[in-house]
Amino acid sequence: MKPRDAPQFCLNDDRRAPICSKIPIERMRSYLWGFRGFRQCTALELNEVMLSYYGPDRQHRSSMAANRLLFAGLERYKFLFGVQSLWRPIASRASAFDVIVTPINSLKKQILGLKSSKLTPISVLQNWVDQGNNLSTSDLRRISKALFLSKRYHQALEILTWMENQKRIRMSPADYAAKLELIIQMHGLTEAEEYFMCLPDISSQKAAYLLLLRGYVRNRQTSKAEAFMRRLYDLGLVVSPHPYNEMMKLYLATYEYHKIPLVIQLMKRNKIPCNVLSYNLWMNACGEREGYGVAAAEMVFTEMRKDMNVEVGWSSLATLANVYMKAEQCDKAILVLRNAEKKLSNCNRLGYFFLITLYASLKEKEGVLRLWKASKAVGGRVTCANYMCVLSCLIKLGDIVEAEKIFVEWESNCQKYDIRVSNVLLGAYMRNGMMEKAESLHIRTLERGGCPNYKTWEILMEGYVKSQRMDKAIIAMKRAFAMLKDCDWRPPHELVLAIAEDFEKRGNFEYANEYITDIHNFGLANLSLYKILLRMHLSANKPPIQILKMMDKDKIEVDNETLAILRGFNFNG
Repeated sequence: MKPRDAPQFCLNDDRRAPICSKIPIERMRSYLWGFRGFRQCTALELNEVMLSYYGPDRQHRSSMAANRLLFAGLERYKFLFGVQSLWRPIASRASAFDVIVTPINSLKKQILGLKSSKLTPISVLQNWVDQGNNLSTSDLRRISKALFLSKRYHQALEILTWMENQKRIRMSPADYAAKLELIIQMHGLTEAEEYFMCLPDISSQKAAYLLLLRGYVRNRQTSKAEAFMRRLYDLGLVVSPHPYNEMMKLYLATYEYHKIPLVIQLMKRNKIPCNVLSYNLWMNACGEREGYGVAAAEMVFTEMRKDMNVEVGWSSLATLANVYMKAEQCDKAILVLRNAEKKLSNCNRLGYFFLITLYASLKEKEGVLRLWKASKAVGGRVTCANYMCVLSCLIKLGDIVEAEKIFVEWESNCQKYDIRVSNVLLGAYMRNGMMEKAESLHIRTLERGGCPNYKTWEILMEGYVKSQRMDKAIIAMKRAFAMLKDCDWRPPHELVLAIAEDFEKRGNFEYANEYITDIHNFGLANLSLYKILLRMHLSANKPPIQILKMMDKDKIEVDNETLAILRGFNFNG
């Protein structure tokens, strides 16, 4: 079924009527002096505002300067003047005449500061309104958003659920969409599907459907995404390029490149215009092995240039350059990137670092340094992520000396020592066998206030293993293990095994036993490690009872080699 015509939207007239024209002047003056927004005003400034609203010339009521000053103070208190808020206040059990105006930031602070499991956001909200405080739906939205940004999804969902259950609150389509997003985050797609099916009207479904579709794409659930798209067609909701783009992202992620031209055909048949992302995804598909190759990508790019509704920017040129690079047509890729440089913004650095990365892949150090210099001319602070990008690119090109210069520049300008930046250079030192420099840099970061993370210790651990300094490797591993509670990091298996093999080679029975026991306690032991420990027990003529208990706890399945080792103990394992 073809999608319906796109709904027409009209712009709301945001002009405000003079809200205080019927309020006596003296009463207005007393109100203004009582508000925080006007306490910094001089008497002269206040009189100017009063004159602009009350005379002598009524035309002055439309004075924009007076409007800005007045509404800066009145916006939060306009309900006192008899003006109905956009969102109706939530009713409490207190009298309307006993309302005490309390800044909503106080409530927000209370909820964000909740630590006790006995208190919930809902109990705080109810207590707030029971005390006679005013609370609007927009306040609840702000609090819910703050909780979401703090990754306190459960509490944000509680607030939106409470809003939905209040008869006096009218949920907007955006509220339903926000709740659906939280359900996906907290309970998964199945429950989100059920919630979507129960949304009250088409406008709510329109606001929420893309979030659910993105969930399917993120989880690579092709069949569910395709079935959902069919349902969206039936509802007449597929009226923009966005759902089609999501499907193309899915087909790229699942390597179903042949389906992407079919999506484009469907868009054309349904008269849905391609946007920049549509063309970029289409070109990406052409550049893959199963796509149609460089010629197809060039055809797409030509079609895009002819499309008067889109502008060819740096992202599309970078996409085409990437297609050339994959096809090993490096000269064409560099030529396209030079054209992309002309499209870069003077206000945003994002494009600069996309192109820097592509130049590094093409082994074009000159392009990397040229764009790095140009990026610093863009307004605003150069971020740690920007420094990490250019450092990684220079290290990839083998220019550690230039990377060191840029690192020193970052150190001299950084406001807070971000260990992730120094980790980039630390890793380069380790991979190139420059352990003295690596240790020196590590000490320097500690002196500058840097806080090592698990990646720091992993880099050092790998360097120590390569240089056969196992004592220091174990210290680094223990420091990393101390961080396991705060992250999902796990040491690379080859490093763990290399340390155990070194113990076996040196015959350090006690150290090996302690080490593998620690690995077991962290749930990281495997059959290869247990074989080492069994062989060492056999050589030392020690019974392997404790090892067998650990293996049983870890549910390790033995192989023929392990059985042969166990038979050496003269009993069946």
